[in-house]
Amino acid sequence: MTKYAIALITLLLYSCTISQKKSQKLFNVSKEKTYDVVVVPGIPHNGEKWERVLRWRVYWGKYLYDLGIAKNIMFSGGAVYTPYYEAEIMALYAKELGMPEDAILTETKAEHSTENIYYGYKKAKQLGFESIALASDPFQTKMLKKFIKKKVDPSVDLIPFVFDSLSKLEPLMIDPEIEDTLAYKENFVSITERESFRKRFRGTQGKNLNDTYYSE
Repeated sequence: MTKYAIALITLLLYSCTISQKKSQKLFNVSKEKTYDVVVVPGIPHNGEKWERVLRWRVYWGKYLYDLGIAKNIMFSGGAVYTPYYEAEIMALYAKELGMPEDAILTETKAEHSTENIYYGYKKAKQLGFESIALASDPFQTKMLKKFIKKKVDPSVDLIPFVFDSLSKLEPLMIDPEIEDTLAYKENFVSITERESFRKRFRGTQGKNLNDTYYSE
């Protein structure tokens, strides 16, 4: 790979993520608030090991709860690529970390990042919550920023990871044993088998939204 190609890829990746300086600024803003609920998007679980990004997202959600920034954490994600509901797996993880059960919510309709915040927001509103934020890694947060303003609600705040804070938590991170059968979906069919690439791509763009979910 040429130096030019490497530089181009680096520039592309950098442009698709929120800088740590910006992440810290957004985090500082969030510390002055208390959100009724913070939505944390899911990550597929293979039933064997805890993926690093999944751990980060759960720990970041708990960190925001422990600081009093979030009254509740809503994990969002269906059984998409593996037969486990992503939100339920993350909720089981959070309980093992000591988060109180009544502060943990789940949303299991979402199959794409755009749907995580769209359905998470709709369910939060259905439950009567007013102040809502999204917490995730800087890459996903950047990718959802415009979608949130256009399709969800401009008042939804963004709280991307601050890696300085996560790095202090990482040595303490555990890989708990959970009863993952509680999050298992019977008769599961992977999204790659039931949807075409084109439909899945449209889903990542937020073009497969079902407005009947959480509408009552």
